[in-house]
Amino acid sequence: MGTDDKMANQGEGLLGKAKEKLGDATDNESLQAEGKGDQSKADIKQAGEVKDAFK
Repeated sequence: MGTDDKMANQGEGLLGKAKEKLGDATDNESLQAEGKGDQSKADIKQAGEVKDAFK
């Protein structure tokens, strides 16, 4: 996994954080949940990359 994947994961995490904050601001629980989900996916992908680096 390269730098491109790392940047994409960080971008997905930031987008998720933005969605969550927008959901907070607008009281939109669906958008909050979607943002948290995006952040979780990015975290899982990042953890997988770290694990692969130690193989």
